[in-house]
Formats: sequence, C-alpha cells, structure tokens
Amino acid sequence: MGLKTIHGWKNLSDSERGACVALGNFDGVHRGHQQVIAQAAKAAQDAKAPLGVVTFDPHPRRLFRPSEPAFKLMTHNQQARALEALGVDLLYLLPFDFEMASFNDREFVEKVLVGGPNGQGLGVKHVAVGFDISFGRGRTGSAELMKAYGAEYGFSVSTAEPVANRDGEKFSSTGVRDALREGHPEGAARILGRPFAIEGVVRRGQQLGRTLGFPTANVEVEDYVVPRLGVYATRTRLPDGREVPGVANLGNNPTTGEVETRLETWLFDFDEDLYGQVIETDLIAFLRPELKFDSIELMVEQILRDEQAARAIVAPAF
Repeated sequence: MGLKTIHGWKNLSDSERGACVALGNFDGVHRGHQQVIAQAAKAAQDAKAPLGVVTFDPHPRRLFRPSEPAFKLMTHNQQARALEALGVDLLYLLPFDFEMASFNDREFVEKVLVGGPNGQGLGVKHVAVGFDISFGRGRTGSAELMKAYGAEYGFSVSTAEPVANRDGEKFSSTGVRDALREGHPEGAARILGRPFAIEGVVRRGQQLGRTLGFPTANVEVEDYVVPRLGVYATRTRLPDGREVPGVANLGNNPTTGEVETRLETWLFDFDEDLYGQVIETDLIAFLRPELKFDSIELMVEQILRDEQAARAIVAPAF
C-alpha cells in the first residue's frame, strides 16, 4: 500500500484514525528515532492497527526562533522514504501553527491525539515516545505524563530508552548536526544508520566546470544544516535509482565568484543532462576545507587531486 501522508488532525476519515503512533520530531530518522518507531510497530502488530508517525511541520523551532540558522537533516520527501522503509503506514504532518502552539499538554492529548466525533483528532490506540519527549505549551508534557494521559483516555503508552554507541554517546539529531558541522560525515552516518544526504533540484551554475572538463550538478543547500564547508567524496542517487560516485564542493565558490551555499558534485564517468531533476547526494568523507585559489590552473590541479582521493574512497578499482 505504501506510506500515506496526512497534513492535519481534523476531519479525518476512519482509515486515517486508530493507528498506533510514534510521536516526535524525527528529524533525521536516526537510530534513536528508529527505536521509538519499533515500539509503535510492535503495538500496531499486536493491535492489528496501522503504524503511524506523528510529527510537526514546520518544526516548532521555526515558529519560536525564526531567525535561527537552518538546522534540518532531511526534507519531507527524504523523511517519508525513511519512514516507509521502516514499515510506517501513516505519516501525520501536523501543522505547527499558533493554534497548535497554544495547546497545553492535556489539550494536545485530548484534542489532537484522542479527539472526538466527526473525524476530529487521531483516535490513537498506542503512543510510543522517547524518554526525553516534551509536548504542549511550555514543553510541560513528559513521558510520565503521557502514560498518565494514556491511562485516563484509553490508549497504551511505551517509552523508548536512550540508544547509544559503544562509547556511550547517545544517538541524537544534535549529535548528527555537530558531527556534520565539524566535518565528520562518518560520525553522522553512525548515528543516522546511513550517510547524511542532500537532496534538491539540479540548477544551472556558471558552467565553468564543464568547460574545464569536470561538469558539476549544482544543488542549493536551502533549509539543511550546513556541514563544514569543503570537499567531500560522495555518492549520488539519480531519479532512476542509479548511484554514481563523485566528488563535491560544498561552499560559496570563493575562487570564481561568491554564491549562496551550494553543493557542486562532479559525477565520475557520467555525462548526462540532469538539469531540473531531483538528485540525492550522500556525503561519505570530508577531504579538505574549501580554499580560495590564486588562479584557475591551481584550482584545476587541486580538483584532480581531490578526484583521486575521492575515487579511492567511493570508486576503488576492482
């Protein structure tokens, strides 16, 4: 059947209510998030109910701190694909507007999670939360309070304990962002369970790379957290599912003219027109910081060295 995305909590059909849900922001759908969703999945299997994920659009931080730098780890499309791979049936993207922000913890449970007649509310059968969940105006709701509300309103509740690596470091979205900003995509991938990837529409750039022999597919970074600027070994998924190794510069092009932060990826041994298509590029390894070169010739020499370093990582010879 595939995953169905529902934008709201009012006027729902019977098939869109009565799920066992995981509640949270799930930005990144990292290994800690996967633990919460697994608990909801077990409840859904036992209850023979749909498996749902309840999250918010936009992220509450956008409403309360609109001037804060971009921080997202994935687009809604990436999130939906990651959740569908985990067997999720229903993705509730609840509008985080001033009405939602005004609900205290009891009102959120009563109106949104439980609801009443005429398709109001989600009518949940089970709610899985993380140990550090907060909900309701002023973030007053907690995992313990959710259990109490479950007993009162007639739904079961499970709480996922923190998930950590062998060194005891908890898996968190903050940990992913910190690893990316420090230029450690491998650390981000350990928390996510897969590489961090930037998805977007391929735009026309200066087309300088094409004239120099290494055409790039240029994608704006937009709402993503901005990883450390520099050069990365990459793998790019094309719309038809093919994966192509490459090397990318994430930055502002200081040598050839400043631009908005973008990812410019040279796909190895590839010469097809991708303009206007959506591609997704994994950042596999950080090779070096972004540099400003004194000449185009010096830049080309360095790019060829970057190519060799990237090929050794993502396209080793057999």
